[in-house]
Amino acid sequence: MYKLATRALHLLAAEEAHNLTIKLLKLGLGPVSSLQTPELAVDVSFDGGVLRFANCVGLAAGFDKNAEVPLAMVRAGFGFAECGTVTPLPQVGNPKPRLFRLTEDAAVINRMGFNNAGLDIFAGHLEHINAHRNGAVVGLNIGANKDATDRMADYITGLKRLWGLGSYFTINISSPNTPGLRALQGKSHLDDLLAQIAETRSALMKATDVNCPIFLKIAPDLSDGEIEDTVSSTIDHALDGLIVSNTTLSREGLKSPYAGESGGLSGAPLFELSTRALKVAATAAAGRLTLIGAGGIASGAQAYAKIRAGASLVQLYSAMVYHGPGLADAVRRDLVMRLKADGFRSVSEAVGQA
Repeated sequence: MYKLATRALHLLAAEEAHNLTIKLLKLGLGPVSSLQTPELAVDVSFDGGVLRFANCVGLAAGFDKNAEVPLAMVRAGFGFAECGTVTPLPQVGNPKPRLFRLTEDAAVINRMGFNNAGLDIFAGHLEHINAHRNGAVVGLNIGANKDATDRMADYITGLKRLWGLGSYFTINISSPNTPGLRALQGKSHLDDLLAQIAETRSALMKATDVNCPIFLKIAPDLSDGEIEDTVSSTIDHALDGLIVSNTTLSREGLKSPYAGESGGLSGAPLFELSTRALKVAATAAAGRLTLIGAGGIASGAQAYAKIRAGASLVQLYSAMVYHGPGLADAVRRDLVMRLKADGFRSVSEAVGQA
C-alpha cells in the first residue's frame, strides 16, 4: 500500500508531495513497524549519562522541519528522528520551485533555505509530544536566520530555547542554501562558535541539571585537512560527535535534466563523497567522537558501509522519496543479516571494522 502511495505522490510536485506526506502522518496514516532488531541498539555516552537508541537507523533533518511527526517516524521503524533545521525566527525560505527530484540519478536537489515556523512553534510541538515520547530519541537540528546580524548568537538562542526538550542537538553550519553559512566551518569561526556553545551548555547544565549530546553537522565538500581541523575543534570544545555529512554542491556524473539547478545535492550521488569524508573524520577522531553517517543511504549494504567506515549511527532521508516510509525496516533487516554473516553480535562491534 505504501509503495503505491509513494508512486502516487510522484504525480505531485516534490514540495507539494512532501507537505501532503506530513499531513497524512499527522493524521496517523503512516506505517507502524513491528520489526524487532535488538542487535542494532546503540548506547551513546556523554558527560552526565547514556543515550539509548533503539536502533541505529535514523531519520535525517529536513523531513520534519517543525517537529510535527517525529513519533510517527519512530513508529515507522526509525531508531531516532531528527527535527529541523529550526531558526530563532520564522523563515519562508527561498522562492519556489526549490525542491527537485532527479529520478534518473536517484537523487534530490534542494535549495529550501531553512524554511520553518521558528523556535516558539517548534518548542510548542516538542512540549506536546514529550508527554507521549516513551523513550523515543528525538534530535533537534538548529540553524541561523538568513538575515541574522550575528549568526553565532542564533545558535545560542536555539540551544537555550530548546534545552531539555529533545534527546540531542545538532549544530547545522553546513547547509549550502543560506549564503555565507558554510564560512562558519572555517577554523577560526568554528572555534569561536564551539567555544560559545560549550560555555552556554555548561551554564545550562548548572541551571537545569540536564545535559544531552551535541553534534556538529559538516559538509562533504571539505578537504581532508579541513575535516581534520573540524574534528580537532569538536574534541577541544567537548562536543560529542559529528554528523557526516550534509548535502553537496558537486554535480559530477548526473544525468537528470534538473542537474543544473542550484542547491544541495543528496541521494545516491552523495554516498561515495560522504563516506570518504566519514572515513577521514573517523581516522582523525580515533574513537573520541560519536560519528553519525549520512548521505546516499538507500540499503542495508550502504548503511553497513557507513558503519564499517566508523559511524555508530546512520541517517537517511532522500531515499524515502523513491522507496517510501517502509525503507527503515528494509534497511534494518538487511543490516542485521549482514552483521550476522560477518560474525558480529551487535552493530557496535562492527563500527570502524573496514
